[in-house]
Amino acid sequence: MFMPKRRSESHKGDYGHLLILGGSPGLTGAVCLAARAALRSGCGLVTVGIPAGLNMILEVKLTEAMSLPLADTQRGTFSLRAAETCLDFISKKADGVVIGPGISTEKETSQFVKKVISGADKPVIIDADAIKIISGNKDILRHIETVGSILTPHPGEMAYLTGETIQEIQRTRQEKAISFAKEYKTVVVLKGHNTVVTDGSQSYVNLTGNPGMATAGSGDVLAGIIGSLLVQGYGCFQAAKKGVYIHGLAGDFALKEKGETSLISSDIIESLPDVFQYLVRLN
Repeated sequence: MFMPKRRSESHKGDYGHLLILGGSPGLTGAVCLAARAALRSGCGLVTVGIPAGLNMILEVKLTEAMSLPLADTQRGTFSLRAAETCLDFISKKADGVVIGPGISTEKETSQFVKKVISGADKPVIIDADAIKIISGNKDILRHIETVGSILTPHPGEMAYLTGETIQEIQRTRQEKAISFAKEYKTVVVLKGHNTVVTDGSQSYVNLTGNPGMATAGSGDVLAGIIGSLLVQGYGCFQAAKKGVYIHGLAGDFALKEKGETSLISSDIIESLPDVFQYLVRLN
């Protein structure tokens, strides 16, 4: 889990450009948490694609990230018309994509999500509502097998994907994750106590983290961390494995100051600098 020191002659372009697609009315915080976590995890550039009507809110909340206002529906969510703009951006500028935080499952937005995922030519992290959207069309993952994908379901979302109950998922967490990853040639991050990370052939069970991390936005932070590591050059499995470990360790660092009850997702982000300094010292 050691992290390399940066070369003295490096620049922001050496550390990847992540595109984060998400947000809908009432849920702009999700993409903001993901973006801040990605930046705190060393990503050189972050662009947040957001429905145009929410862009002003995003600009106020985020300073270091760039924004990409995209065509929206009357309900303020992503329009299908935005898909081509996203795919062009992914092809020309991004090194990887996070899609799903706060994105909603509105009908036209669901069409947008499917088109972007199936057409992406860079690795895609599929998170939150985007998981629900593809649950009825899982073969979409085969379209991006060559570029790579990571799914980050909690047990309820894993139940959507498999058609099984949450209780069935929880009884055999590792086996269910491995089976799904192997069938769809993806990396699965099955979140929860002892998060499971697997690509179907190799697996990792995480031991960092604590119950205080069971709080709104924690998954958005995780998606941002994994996305950041992905565009910095780690492969899908390694980015997911390291990201889960770092996320949990940041939560453990935050626990010491905030305690389980008062810990919030922003505290996890604010602990990331201490985590990375700790990991660099291990070299």
